[in-house]
Amino acid sequence: MVTIRLARGGRTHQPLYTIVATDSRSARNGRFLERMGNYDPSQEEGKTLTNVNADSIAAWVKKGATMSDTVKTLLKRNKIALK
Repeated sequence: MVTIRLARGGRTHQPLYTIVATDSRSARNGRFLERMGNYDPSQEEGKTLTNVNADSIAAWVKKGATMSDTVKTLLKRNKIALK
C-alpha cells in the first residue's frame, strides 16, 4: 500500500521534512516513489510548506494512496486543496 508521509532530513535540532509517496513497509527515511514537497517547521506559520505538488498528491490519492494524519493537517493548515 502506498502512503503519503514525511521523511526527515536536516541537522540535529534543525529538521527539514520532505513529503513523499512511499510503500508503507519502507523505513521512514528509506526508499520512496516520488517527492511532492517540503516542510520546514522552523519557518513562520503559513510559509512552512514549499514546492508542494498538489496535483501529484491528488493523483496518488485517486490511485488509492493514504495520507498520514500529519500530512493531512499540514495541507489543511496551509489551505492547499486537492483536486
